[in-house]
Amino acid sequence: MYYPYGMYFDWTYILVIIGLVLSLGASALVNSTFKKYSRVRSSTGVSGQQAAERILRSEGLNDVAVNHIGGNLTDNYNPSQKTVNLSDATYASSSVASIGVAAHECGHAMQHASGYFPLTLRSAILPVANFGSMLGIPICIIGLIMGQMGDTVIKVGILLFSFAVLFQLVTLPVEFNASRRALAKLKADGILYPEELNQTRKVLTAAALTYVAAAAASILQLIRLWLIFGNRRSD
Repeated sequence: MYYPYGMYFDWTYILVIIGLVLSLGASALVNSTFKKYSRVRSSTGVSGQQAAERILRSEGLNDVAVNHIGGNLTDNYNPSQKTVNLSDATYASSSVASIGVAAHECGHAMQHASGYFPLTLRSAILPVANFGSMLGIPICIIGLIMGQMGDTVIKVGILLFSFAVLFQLVTLPVEFNASRRALAKLKADGILYPEELNQTRKVLTAAALTYVAAAAASILQLIRLWLIFGNRRSD
């Protein structure tokens, strides 16, 4: 459908908007949920750092260090350095939210130690996924500019972006499994009581939804690329 001044409406942008709304909604949910339960102090009074060290030691992961890093909810596990890195909001806090996040990162350390396949696969495709995420769409645009000679270039761009989507999909079982391991350890080690575990589960579930939203947004973007490419071929 064409509009004045040579402008036209590309309906596939709706897919991008849907993905953006999902991502923003999931981000808002995790921030509000974490904020709510960051005000609930655990009965045991242990901090995120102490909970992480306790979990790691009980699992025999004595070679994994717990570090303090800057930022808010920038917590992560670094498999190459074997470090659980806890942010300002998590490291020294004794809230059920902070303890849950710290335990979740320990869940990744446990996955790494046990050779959990989805985590291994995610690490293997990470370099190509990063490349595809950054350059997949630009390469497709270059292919469109090239005209009929750009078909192969577009296919390469879509293939590269597909690896970014695959990475998002593989991330889902990795994150859900890490949360399950975290909750099981918090219960088994007596770090949180039953009601506190339910509150922590809400925090981790909200966090997991951000990965679901990211995967959905990536899939929608991939569908959009295929639709644009298909329309171009039909022209």
